[in-house]
Amino acid sequence: MVLLILLLPISVSAGVIGNFIDSINSILNGSNKENLLGNKNIQNIALLVPITTPLNSQTSDNPIMEGNALVSSIGPSGSASEILVHKPTSDQISIYVVRKGDTLSQIAEMFGVSVNTIKWGNDLPSNTLKVGDTLIILPISGIKYTVVKGDTVASIAKKYKGDTDEIIAYNNLQKGESLVAGSIIIVPDGEVSAPSSVVRPAGSSGLKEYAGYYMRPIVGGVKTQGIHGYNGIDIGAPTGTQILAAADGEVIISRATGWNGGYGKYIVIRHTNGTQTLYAHNSRNNVSVGDSVHQGDVIGFIGSTGKSTGSHVHFEIRGARNPF
Repeated sequence: MVLLILLLPISVSAGVIGNFIDSINSILNGSNKENLLGNKNIQNIALLVPITTPLNSQTSDNPIMEGNALVSSIGPSGSASEILVHKPTSDQISIYVVRKGDTLSQIAEMFGVSVNTIKWGNDLPSNTLKVGDTLIILPISGIKYTVVKGDTVASIAKKYKGDTDEIIAYNNLQKGESLVAGSIIIVPDGEVSAPSSVVRPAGSSGLKEYAGYYMRPIVGGVKTQGIHGYNGIDIGAPTGTQILAAADGEVIISRATGWNGGYGKYIVIRHTNGTQTLYAHNSRNNVSVGDSVHQGDVIGFIGSTGKSTGSHVHFEIRGARNPF
């Protein structure tokens, strides 16, 4: 199921607020206003209303939380003290509708991600938001690196198998800008070589297996990369090859333009077993948000948009083992 968290502003008078607080204090047997409200101003507190939209009674009890683009849900193992692997709490993708008064920093704090993560995944050129905008929460995982004297974006990208343009864009840098020793750089999709004794394929640990539930997302083609990123594989095929829905479900994301955290044009479908499938780098999408699809339906066409070096579909299964 998809968890949309809507923040509904509370517009009431000071007297009503006071009565509300007194009532709550009475219920809590003496809890004072300061303890009840913490350091927040009551006039700025919004009501959190989680709205779940299960497809049927078989939908998973797990809420849809953070997801990510093109990086491992498990993350690499690193021992160097300056390297931290940022891992979201879930591999699922969240959707958030902007309401009046929202700021990027507030939304980022709510989902436990950075402001740059939200901007990155939604191609936002600034921190300005519009009421009613739909934000896709694709937490960026990778390498958090502390710059030392002599470092350049190129040298950091080479060291951690990142992309220089992505590092520049994600960290709001200018091309050719000198890095300041001691500053923090995030390397999206960065990798650290794991010790030889550790073998942990990306996205494969602890996932449920639904034998026969998913079909291969295209007919033909050649698998060009095995499990990587968020439990995804790459299947190469000519541009325009039909992309098929891997299982029955509902389209929750259909981005027809933009970089979108590297996915380019992509589609996400939620399924009745509580999982999501993602189809990225499309040349064209054939479905819209809210559409119901059946297994085998044509939902898009293969392309090479976003972070892609050739015509293929990047296919992820979030919440279950990828059998392909």
